[in-house]
Amino acid sequence: MATASLVLTSKVFSVSSKCSALIKARTGVVVASAQQQQQPRRRELLLKSAVAIPAILQLKEAPISEAREVEVGSYLPPSLSDPSFVLFKAKPSDTPALRAGNVQPYQFVLPPNWKQLRIANILSGNYCQPKCAEPWIEVKFENEKQGKVQVVASPLIRLTNKPNATIEDIGEPEKVIASLGPFVTGNSYDSDELLKTSIEKIGDQTYYKYVLETPFALTGSHNLAKATAKGNTVVLFVVSATEKQWQSSQKTLEAILDSFQL
Repeated sequence: MATASLVLTSKVFSVSSKCSALIKARTGVVVASAQQQQQPRRRELLLKSAVAIPAILQLKEAPISEAREVEVGSYLPPSLSDPSFVLFKAKPSDTPALRAGNVQPYQFVLPPNWKQLRIANILSGNYCQPKCAEPWIEVKFENEKQGKVQVVASPLIRLTNKPNATIEDIGEPEKVIASLGPFVTGNSYDSDELLKTSIEKIGDQTYYKYVLETPFALTGSHNLAKATAKGNTVVLFVVSATEKQWQSSQKTLEAILDSFQL
C-alpha cells in the first residue's frame, strides 16, 4: 500500500507540475502579447511627444527671437519731419521707469533698418524702481554698419540736492558730462576727450549736447551725447560708433542725436 501511495502521489505531483508549467507558459504568452500590443502605443506616444515638445518650445521662444531680429521700420511709423527715418516714442509699457513715472516719455528718430536690443534686468532698473540710487539703461538700438544708441537715466540726487532741478541748475555742460561721462564711454571719462559742447532749447526744456572722441571707450571711438533733467531724473541720450561706422554714417548719427527730446 505504501508503494502504491507513493506512485500515486508522484503522478499527482507530476500532473500538478505540468499544469503549473502550462499555466505559466500561457500566462507568458498573454503577457508577451499584451506587451507587444503596448509597444506600438508607447512608440506612438513617444513620437508624438518628440514632435510636440519642440513645437511648444518654439511657441515660447518665437516672440523673444522675433523681438530681437525685427527691424524697427516694420512696426514704427515714419518720422513726419523726415520719412527716411522712423519715430520711436517711448510708452509706459516700454520700460520699468516709464511705468513707475520716474522718467518722462522721450522720443527720437532711427533709420528703419535698426533693431532694438534686449537689456539685462540688472541694468534696466527694474529691481529698484521708483527709487533707484544708481543710473540705469532705458532702451538700446543698434545697426551693425552704422552704430548704436541708448537712453541712460540717472537719479537727480546723484548730481544735485535741489529737487526738480533743471539741467542749468546742476551746472555748466562740462560739470554735467564729468559726472555722466562714464555712462557715455562705458568705462572711464577724460575731459580731454570732449571736443565740443553746445546748449539747445526746445520749448521750456534745455539740453546740453556733446561731441566726444573716445579712443579707449567700450562704446566706440566716437560718441555724441545729449543730456537734460526733468522731475527727479537726468536723462542722457548717447549715440556711439566705431571709426568705420563714423566714417560712413556721421550725418545719420548726428540727425539721430538732434531728434532726441522729452
